[in-house]
Amino acid sequence: MNGNTWGAIGLVAGREISTRLRSKAYLISTAALILVLIAFTVIMRLIGGGSSDATVGFTAPNASLAAPLQVSAKTVGQNVETRQVPDEAQGRQAVSDGSLDALLVGDGTQVQVVVKKDLDSNLHNALNVLASRLALNQQITALGGDPARVDAAVATASVGVQPLEKPKEYNGQQLVLGIIAGVLIYLSLMINGQSVAQGVVEEKTSRVVELLLATLRPWQLMSGKVLGIGTVGLLQILAISVVGLISGLATGVLTISVSAAAGTVVWLIVWYLLGFLMYSIVFAGLGALVSRQEDVGGAVTPALMFVVAGYVVGISVLPSDPGSGLVEILSVIPVFAPTLMPMRLAMGGVPAWEAGVSVLLVVALIPALVWLAGRIYRNAVLRTGAKMKLREALTRA
Repeated sequence: MNGNTWGAIGLVAGREISTRLRSKAYLISTAALILVLIAFTVIMRLIGGGSSDATVGFTAPNASLAAPLQVSAKTVGQNVETRQVPDEAQGRQAVSDGSLDALLVGDGTQVQVVVKKDLDSNLHNALNVLASRLALNQQITALGGDPARVDAAVATASVGVQPLEKPKEYNGQQLVLGIIAGVLIYLSLMINGQSVAQGVVEEKTSRVVELLLATLRPWQLMSGKVLGIGTVGLLQILAISVVGLISGLATGVLTISVSAAAGTVVWLIVWYLLGFLMYSIVFAGLGALVSRQEDVGGAVTPALMFVVAGYVVGISVLPSDPGSGLVEILSVIPVFAPTLMPMRLAMGGVPAWEAGVSVLLVVALIPALVWLAGRIYRNAVLRTGAKMKLREALTRA
């Protein structure tokens, strides 16, 4: 490929980049996505900012229940802060004004609480565990045993697990990062990928393509358009990723290592580039089949279905089953890899050979798609009027 060829492609790409970077729609959408991501991290910080999920007051007669309540709450995944109040009357007032979620009352021989209206289900579970332990300790004492020794024995008892294979460990935050990565790639492919097809149709209807093809080869025009729009999309997704990463680390919402978070961003960019190249080339060819903007959606729908399918499988299966065998298989298949593989990579636990094979398969497929889409584009881009059939575009000399 000589310098003139690269120069021609560069001119087309430069035109696309300058036009779209000045577009108000592009600037507004980028700013909106960044603001949404920042707002999300701030909200998550506020939601998770408290040190406890519930605050329970106690009086002097039932002070012995305070520490066991905290231990019992942890067994059901609940964090409880206990606070002593001077007397029951002040404790009831604290429950009424909302500064306490519940108040332990009585003499400590039974678990009784005062609440404003309803008892939170998680706190209810924790109090039920406490009541069971209290009843058991009372029975042990009545039989002449030592409740403290029994509690210690129960606390240290556990199930011995002997896995035949080492289980994969998934961090909750990495799972969320994976889902966000998949969403960003999905949105970028949907928006920027279709922009390629819409741009092709726009040039056809305005007859600009006839002037461009007087000095350029069809594949050069197609490649320049894909490269230009892809660069603009890359700048957008890079800006969103970096701002989101900085926001998450700065607010403390992300507590994973910086290297792990940065690795997610790197893989996000890699898979955006691979996915965009693969799909936008196809979109350009399919877009050349039609001459009206309202027909673009129907023309590219067959290819978009693979993008949508990968995205839907990822967000519906991975949160509940991070080690899904179905997702593992689909994430290596090129048409599904751009949305599924970055999700899995962000979560961790992906064998290096799987990541390598998925990349190689996509890279190997791209040249074949360039040839196929280039043939469709060459045969259809100058054809106006009714929609051209795919078979005719492939076989036309």
